[in-house]
Amino acid sequence: MEGGLMGLLTSLISGGVGGNIAGALMKDKSLGMVWNTVAGLVGGGLGGQLLGAIGLGGGGMVGNIAGSAVGGAIVMVIVAFVKKAMAKPA
Repeated sequence: MEGGLMGLLTSLISGGVGGNIAGALMKDKSLGMVWNTVAGLVGGGLGGQLLGAIGLGGGGMVGNIAGSAVGGAIVMVIVAFVKKAMAKPA
């Protein structure tokens, strides 16, 4: 990941935005604005770190933003599926 702290902040912000976009596009999976953002922050941080670690963050800042936003959206959807599965009666 390029840019140290700036790259991490960009990843977190992009992830939060990605989580909220995914929640807006999939209303039935939305966790609400706050939790979409929290899940997105986690996914964005992880997504940015993973892309940098495996060398796919070669697109610089644009690659970091895109990867983090996608990571945020993926984590938000995974959390929504887990939450739904746990809510079903056994």
